Amino acid sequence: MKTWGISANSHDASIAVFEDKQLVYASHSERYSRTKNDSHLTTGMVQQLKDTYGEPDSVVWYEHPLIKTMRQFYAGQGNTLKENNVKSYLLSYGITAPISYVSHHKSHAAAGYYTSSFREACVVVIDAIGEFDTLTIWDAKGNTLTNKYSMTYPHSIGLWYSAMTKRVGLKPNEEEYILMGMSALGDPARLHKAIMDDFIDLRGTTIKFKQNLHRGCPDWRPELTSQQDLYDIAAAVQSVYEELFFVTLRKAKVKVNSDNLVLMGGCALNCVANHLAYKLFKNVWIMPNPGDAGSSVGAVLAHWNEHIMWPGAYLGYDMGYRDSNEDIANFILQNGICGLARGSAEFGPRSLGNRSLLADPRLPDVKDRLNRVKKREPFRPFAPSVLAEFAKDIFEMPTTFTPYMQYAVKCKSPELYPGIVHVDGTSRVQTVTEEDNPAFRKLLEIWYEKTGCPMLVNTSLNIKGEPIVNTHEDADRWESRYRVKVFR
Repeated sequence: MKTWGISANSHDASIAVFEDKQLVYASHSERYSRTKNDSHLTTGMVQQLKDTYGEPDSVVWYEHPLIKTMRQFYAGQGNTLKENNVKSYLLSYGITAPISYVSHHKSHAAAGYYTSSFREACVVVIDAIGEFDTLTIWDAKGNTLTNKYSMTYPHSIGLWYSAMTKRVGLKPNEEEYILMGMSALGDPARLHKAIMDDFIDLRGTTIKFKQNLHRGCPDWRPELTSQQDLYDIAAAVQSVYEELFFVTLRKAKVKVNSDNLVLMGGCALNCVANHLAYKLFKNVWIMPNPGDAGSSVGAVLAHWNEHIMWPGAYLGYDMGYRDSNEDIANFILQNGICGLARGSAEFGPRSLGNRSLLADPRLPDVKDRLNRVKKREPFRPFAPSVLAEFAKDIFEMPTTFTPYMQYAVKCKSPELYPGIVHVDGTSRVQTVTEEDNPAFRKLLEIWYEKTGCPMLVNTSLNIKGEPIVNTHEDADRWESRYRVKVFR
């Protein structure tokens, strides 16, 4: 029995393939279309999946189209019933299997809970909007998810964060992570109160917004135009987000008294704030693709209401392996930087060693070199991939293992590793074990033997505004265009 989960026709489309009860494939559509955050499926991706796995016996869609249509009409977007006709949409890609539907936020919750090791947990989903819900809290027990609280449109932490992303000149629904990086360059205290006063009505653990931010807030404080003003806005936004996030966690802890937290929705990608979860919960699981793309997995699991054995994040297109880890380590030692594209692509927005741009973290100019290659803002930070057993020696870790770069933590000796430390002294750490990624683990072990340094800089193999490299053809094109050696 082959079941496909699909999240599409909104933003960041994806497909997940299950054979019987096993997740065997999941990928973003953008990796095939080469259009960043592509909202639609691609015929090439669909055909490849049919050729590899056969026609699907059933499809599960990640939200209820009729309820979404009602909300869009309520929001003044007109009658979108035709655009939300899922059967017609899938037929245009040659997908004819019977379709089941689950709610948007249950897809998120199920993607997190049913891939976790927990058999009871508190599940918190925070995103921009799904149907009418924008924030939900779930009581998870056994194979049951029970909704205990919902925040509904137009009140939305995610919509507010996206609106502020647009206010500082970035692209909403795509560049929120840049705002998060900008926040380290500003003064969070300068505009924190102004943002709270102008946008937010906070009473105890009840959060309301004073205006509908669905279309942004371009006219907010128009006198704030300098670069430092924008940094200060970003810093205050991040500070306010962390306050609202912690308030939400306190509400969740009261609603569902568990030591286990599952955190999902696009806001779960805010690695600067995520460490706060450990102040209230003992164990935390964030599925490595917690946004809408991850709901291709979550839709199926929400339909089944069953746990699966989580196979890890390496679920995409498989390039195989060609070059030796010895050669790769020697090249980095001699040249400082190289690309790496091999094995199965990561499912999620972050490269974890299979579609990565790697570098020596000890080099004082490595951040500038990488940002030039990737055509990014010079303040942008890079993440370290570290042998797991060394992580707590180098970083102030909230937990032993962080295999998916989900927490920004303080580096204990930033002067030793300038390549992986942001201006605020933090790093977004990926711990690497044999179980996570044997080939990447072996590369790090060889690197450590040669240098005494147990980590490498690891950023995605792409440039700003383009999807991550997916295939051999993509890797060839990237190497030729940007003049950086890509090992396979």
